[in-house]
Amino acid sequence: MQTVFTKNAPAAIGPYAQAKIAGGLLYTSGQIPIAPESGEVVAGGIAEQTEQICNNLAAVLAAAGTGFEKVVKTTCFLADMADFAAFNGVYAKYFTEKPARSCVAVKALPKGVLAEIELIAEL
Repeated sequence: MQTVFTKNAPAAIGPYAQAKIAGGLLYTSGQIPIAPESGEVVAGGIAEQTEQICNNLAAVLAAAGTGFEKVVKTTCFLADMADFAAFNGVYAKYFTEKPARSCVAVKALPKGVLAEIELIAEL
């Protein structure tokens, strides 16, 4: 098993890794819309936050030597299902191969963000 870390995505805010590689697959921790350079949640609504999440995931994917085209499965968490359509609008720009996905509404997310995405990708 190998740990993946990049300065181009936010550092973990708890006792976990940005991602792990095992058995030819990359497993990311959930990414939230934190700008890695500032450590702060990006301003804006669901579209801006989803864009930052996808940028963070792109950095982790690149650090592992893979990309969005190799994503097998995502799990998406929304603070409000009313954001589903706007979230999908941004999500679809990145996940063009249409991986398997679960998307659920949750009561709350870290730092009060509107969304979080974790994924599994082939290397």
